[in-house]
Amino acid sequence: MPKADLTELAVRLEEHLGDPHDPGSRMSYRTILEYDERETYPYDFVGALRAWGVPEYALPGEQGGRAGDVEAEFNLLRLVARRDPTTATALVITNLGFMPLWVAGTDEQKRRMVKDILHGYRLSWGLSERAYGSDLLANAMTAERVDGGYLVTGEKWLIGNATWSDGMTALVRTGERGGPADFSLFVLDKRTAPVGTVEELPRERLHGLRGMDISGLRVEKLFVPESARIGAEGQGLEIALKATQIARAQISGMAMSAVDTGLRLTLDFTEGRILFGRPVSDIPYSRRQITECFADLMVADAVSLGAVRALQVTPEQISIGSSVVKYFVPTLMERSMSQLSVVLGARFFLRGHPHYGVFQKLLRDLLVANFADGNTVVNLRNLGQQLRSLLATATTTPADDGLRRTARERAAVLYGITRSMPTYEPWRQELSSRGRDDTVLAAPDAIARLRALAQERKEEDDERARLLRAAGVATELLDHAGSLATRCEELRSRLGREFGQCAELFDLAKEYCLVHAAAACVLTFVHSHGAMEEPLPSGALLLLQLERLRRHLRPHEAVTDAGDIDEVMRVLRRLHQGDRLFSYWQFPLAPRTVDQAAARH
Repeated sequence: MPKADLTELAVRLEEHLGDPHDPGSRMSYRTILEYDERETYPYDFVGALRAWGVPEYALPGEQGGRAGDVEAEFNLLRLVARRDPTTATALVITNLGFMPLWVAGTDEQKRRMVKDILHGYRLSWGLSERAYGSDLLANAMTAERVDGGYLVTGEKWLIGNATWSDGMTALVRTGERGGPADFSLFVLDKRTAPVGTVEELPRERLHGLRGMDISGLRVEKLFVPESARIGAEGQGLEIALKATQIARAQISGMAMSAVDTGLRLTLDFTEGRILFGRPVSDIPYSRRQITECFADLMVADAVSLGAVRALQVTPEQISIGSSVVKYFVPTLMERSMSQLSVVLGARFFLRGHPHYGVFQKLLRDLLVANFADGNTVVNLRNLGQQLRSLLATATTTPADDGLRRTARERAAVLYGITRSMPTYEPWRQELSSRGRDDTVLAAPDAIARLRALAQERKEEDDERARLLRAAGVATELLDHAGSLATRCEELRSRLGREFGQCAELFDLAKEYCLVHAAAACVLTFVHSHGAMEEPLPSGALLLLQLERLRRHLRPHEAVTDAGDIDEVMRVLRRLHQGDRLFSYWQFPLAPRTVDQAAARH
């Protein structure tokens, strides 16, 4: 979707929902907190957003939806989640349950299900089981073949919307050979189930997302017609893993939205609160804390930009992008939100405060992003299994090689927010990238482009100096891939067969995420700078982003100075005062319509 059209869509949704601080708006913080306190499912919010059409942007246009790409849904959900991650999660689950059909369903299956969803049908996504958690190969729900279909028996647990939904897309064991081909996917329709074959399990009480329906489903010899199987028998695990790749990118957006609102609330306080004769924002330590969190959020924005667009541009590499974003972004955002809570001080604890009460809810809610649809361990393990080939390709491929040329061309689309993308075809996704990560492969070219942009500036221009310093830090971070490759091979040589499961491999995978993230930041700057609106792009912000990544490796060394931090604060203030999303997209948000006096007390 062109940037102008996506911006117009975002503006329409924001105007429809209104100022969340206004108790009379369609999704006000007051009502959201009331629901959270009572642990009430947000039926009215979900219904209103369905009526507006948000879920339609996650359903294929060829079969009756409005989606040709996934970027529209990703950003619409960010706007919902900045108000309430619970509502965003409840809303997205039907779309996640539909994804296996989009990946491998027949045209008839897709058309029928899209029609049903548009008429109110609700799906859940049934992967996990009580005894096995993330170990999908151990799942015990079984399907016994009978005339015309299957009899399904077993239990799925900790499933979003399991009770509220009309049906469940479930991973079920259809073989006993002891491998990935033992599983198939079925749509279990609760509406047509005979009495006694389906039992809805009790809803679990949660720390965050208190209003969510997280429950389960137990079935006993439930007849499922063959027409309800998705793909061929034995393809279920492969289809399910492909379907989770989009879920991982979507969930990162919810964590970013929580920090967007958390940062906005913190600024409302620090800009108006006077201590020692000046605003808290102007106290050097507080200013650095705030700008660092802003830089972290913009790092996450760049990483997510590439991961979401990779679903369409480089689907054969999405196993890397989706795992990086799913591990790195929620982890980073959790740290940022905690840092903001320190700046906000005592108001962070005031659940009943008319302005800040939502902060503590967001801090609790974003934690779900760490484990939903593949937890931190699952995603680091996936990266670890591919790490040797990724590092070998990144460190040995010559600059003039065809792989590098192709990566440069693709990266311009991955990180260029005005560049058009091919239509989303999820069946093209792969479970292994075969050593390719175009983000890292294209990084040297991006750094060269960054230096060229700097040279276009006058010698006395502060922006010139900042861009050149940023290029130097980016080069250092990219060169870290060489160290990783050496350590990876030494570790493999020392441990042999134990290498694939060792704890050290997970640490190396974490460091690879830093290299990927640094590349994403530079690529976004060089390929989207012309499409950004004032106060972006900013060399000072890029420099601080790279410093934040570098501090994971060298925690006590700074590369920015007070002048750089002041410039980042100027950028942040412009976005905050202009009511724009803290993102490269800079979507206009619903104007504030209520007195902000509460923010100063």
